[in-house]
Amino acid sequence: MKLVLLRHGESEWNLENRFTGWTDVDLSDTGRAEAAQAGRLMSAEGLDFDLCYTSLLKRAIHTLNLALEAMDREWLPVEKSWKLNERHYGALQGLNKAETSDQYGEEQVHIWRRSFDVPPPVLTADDPRNPALQTMYRDVPASELPLTESLKDTIRRVTPYYETVIHPQMSAGKRVLIAAHGNSLRALMMYLEQLTPEQIMQVNLPTGVPLVYELNESGAMLHKHYLGDAQAVAQKMQKVSDQGKAKR
Repeated sequence: MKLVLLRHGESEWNLENRFTGWTDVDLSDTGRAEAAQAGRLMSAEGLDFDLCYTSLLKRAIHTLNLALEAMDREWLPVEKSWKLNERHYGALQGLNKAETSDQYGEEQVHIWRRSFDVPPPVLTADDPRNPALQTMYRDVPASELPLTESLKDTIRRVTPYYETVIHPQMSAGKRVLIAAHGNSLRALMMYLEQLTPEQIMQVNLPTGVPLVYELNESGAMLHKHYLGDAQAVAQKMQKVSDQGKAKR
């Protein structure tokens, strides 16, 4: 089986180096170009799909739409779920990462960004950033919606969704593309590659670059590779790694 993971293209808040989380910001011009290029790369690789999944956040939805447009596959069925949303960054959402490092120190920000089980500061229930107060989650029980999340928390919602919804479709022969976010996709990478918490902390997923997995019948990874120029992919990974550094 083949499974393709696609992190959304650069968002407006990626560009501004802000903690985004569940804030519904759109793609930047660069992000839109990345999404279209991802579609072209997948076409050039000879990839095709039967079913697509994405989150409820527009930066992932628009990335998927632009990639499918470039592939002439806009007619493909798409399932959207909040279970594929980005990790919820709590009270950090909207803050500039470098300025937050200046205030709290790079080590603390690195812990918030990259630790496995330490969540950022929690939102209060009356904060307008609380997803329970937002229309797009009106059909989700408030008790299920987070006010902050660690990567461990994100894994707890992403992995069961993959196991119960996505993987059965793949086992039935469907070719699947998932367009989502850095941390929700890292959750899947940890699951597929059986990474340890220490290993996943070192993974930096580049924006707008298709990651192709080859899996055996049980869903275990046989091989993976990114599409596109290896040096450009490495530069994008380093850019993600540098986001939490203090201003010099």
